[in-house]
Amino acid sequence: MAIKYLDKTIATIDDLELENRKVLLRIDINSPIGKNGEILDDTRFKAHIGTIRELIERKTSIIILAHQGRPFSTDYTRLKKHAELLSNLLGEEVAYVPDVIGPHAKQVISELKPGEIVLLDNTRLHAEDAIEASLDDQASTILAKELSKQADFYVNDAFAVSHRRQATVIGIPQLIPAAAGRLLEKEIRVLTRAISTDEKPKVFVLGGAKLKDTVRIIEYLIKSGAADEILTTGLVGLLFLMVSGRDVGKATKAIEKKTDEKTMSLARKLIAENVNIRVPLDFISETNEGLDIVPANRIIGAPMDIGPSTIEYYTYKMRRAKIIVMRGPAGVIEDPRFRRGTKELVEYALTRTSAFTIFGGGHFNAILSALPEDAKRRIGHISTGGGALLYFLSGRILPGLEALSISFEKFFNR
Repeated sequence: MAIKYLDKTIATIDDLELENRKVLLRIDINSPIGKNGEILDDTRFKAHIGTIRELIERKTSIIILAHQGRPFSTDYTRLKKHAELLSNLLGEEVAYVPDVIGPHAKQVISELKPGEIVLLDNTRLHAEDAIEASLDDQASTILAKELSKQADFYVNDAFAVSHRRQATVIGIPQLIPAAAGRLLEKEIRVLTRAISTDEKPKVFVLGGAKLKDTVRIIEYLIKSGAADEILTTGLVGLLFLMVSGRDVGKATKAIEKKTDEKTMSLARKLIAENVNIRVPLDFISETNEGLDIVPANRIIGAPMDIGPSTIEYYTYKMRRAKIIVMRGPAGVIEDPRFRRGTKELVEYALTRTSAFTIFGGGHFNAILSALPEDAKRRIGHISTGGGALLYFLSGRILPGLEALSISFEKFFNR
């Protein structure tokens, strides 16, 4: 049934009469592409299998919409190999259509039988889906209008692109009845639980290098009262140390490059006024002599990971948590020498606490996949969103979800 998102209502698949109907299904299978055009990671494909299988079982004709890369980027391709991979994972034929709104696509769609699936070509072949515009403008695009004529319903299962203002994300759902797919529904339910329930204490472990967005998240978490503890790691932790007057060594240039004075000023205000924003106590730093553990008040070289005292302090703060949200790595985990901080925080959350754990960002995939099976079973949720997750946690309205709420008011709430 319909679900709540902030003060809005969104329909789910349960609200649709799907048998013998056609559905436009927006998914996100935008993936790393190798030099020979091969798809290097099938994680995003697997995330949508449940929704697709349910639509098949309910005798729905499925028209899949997806994109890959951006015009002029090296990963900008057509979707033939995506259809082949999706077919293999589903165990069902997914027919590739090298067209989006042309005569060939329309002919194939018109002949679709219940349970059959087609994947239209890269939606960003059309300029209207490669640019961002307002809700009204995207609803008036040729792409949104032509696609909406081909189906009875629209289902958005692509949380990871729901922060985008593009025609296939926000245009179509204003024109035909639209609902959230199972993956998107789960993201909304879990992330709403993270920021708006009474389950306490809630601990947010926020790292990585997206400084502007993360500072905005921290501001929202504090204003809304959603977080009981905010443990900063990575470049985020170094930023808060820097605005507190500490010398952060060679991290200074990286911070200055990834932020601006407005963000620095907000971070300075937040750390001065809030005792529940925690900063690292020490780091593993790369110096001229090699790797060294350095205290946060005497950083030398390039700090690359949180140190052992920080790990001990942060795990102490996590021990009684009911919900733990981890977004962004604690160190430069691309280098195996600097994975310990992230790995130990993840393992502690899953094996030493009773918390419901939420992980955001692909940085955690390698660490989570290497865990023993009993620890993996403790994982509460792995979000498929990058930018969308940052939007959600900072209290902003995702355009894709706003469009679904408009569709609910227009087509369901009568």
